[in-house]
Amino acid sequence: MDLSLKIDVIDFLGKKDFNDKYFFPQKPVVIKGLTEYEIAGKKWSLKYFKDTMGDVEVGVFDNKNKKSAGSALTSPDLKMKLSDFISTLESNPKTDLRIFLFDFYKHNPLLRREFPCPKIFSGVMDKMGYLFFGGKDTTVRIHYDIDMSNVLLTHFGGRKKVVLVGPEYSDLLYCLPLNTYSLINLGNIDYQKYPALAHVKGYECVLEHGDSIFMPSGYWHYITYLDNSFSVSYRKIAPDFSKKVKGLVNVSIKMPLDKLIGKTFGKSWLIRKEQIANQRAEKAVLRMQKA
Repeated sequence: MDLSLKIDVIDFLGKKDFNDKYFFPQKPVVIKGLTEYEIAGKKWSLKYFKDTMGDVEVGVFDNKNKKSAGSALTSPDLKMKLSDFISTLESNPKTDLRIFLFDFYKHNPLLRREFPCPKIFSGVMDKMGYLFFGGKDTTVRIHYDIDMSNVLLTHFGGRKKVVLVGPEYSDLLYCLPLNTYSLINLGNIDYQKYPALAHVKGYECVLEHGDSIFMPSGYWHYITYLDNSFSVSYRKIAPDFSKKVKGLVNVSIKMPLDKLIGKTFGKSWLIRKEQIANQRAEKAVLRMQKA
């Protein structure tokens, strides 16, 4: 897997330049400085959230739980106060716990004033911000967002490594049918089991405090928290009609159908999905070789 594609790293830019150079061409970019003049850039830290939202109960995911490996969307493995979760991060540098897609503005709308959606990303979804927390070396499996939204992810605290792969590589990434994720482990790639990965090209970058990354619609991403840290994501609807339709189909048809078949056939359905993913990857490699 070749992750040497160069991603642009730029300073703050206007909305027109962002749209012309990155949003409409659907090109990923790392943007510096979006938090520089916001309260969040100076105040937000793990301690700040522990002090201001510590009593809020949050859903927590445990990466050690392998039961959900065959599911696209899973429920949290446990619930705890945010202050207890952050204390766990601080006291246990090797925890597998993480918080995913936490609607924190719902619990504290005043925080939106401290980091409103950046103007370059404004749209009908710009009131919807989500928090993600993770401890050192915690990972998020490779996937693309089921609703095909564009994502602007801004990082706070320590460092986070992001791997991005374009949607054109979906078959080579062994995407499971009716799903938006793969069972491959990018932290320890098994090329003998997944040989098609040798033909995949992507981007790899490290975000530091205040950095933002634009992830276009349908882009696969694999996340590694290099330090205890957190991120805020804002979302924007896909710019072209076909991706809007695909997002709608994913959410309203494919995901429910996958759940129904899974409930009916159990583990045998996951095995069959893996077989189909392998067949698609093999065909994709053959197409590349003939081109």
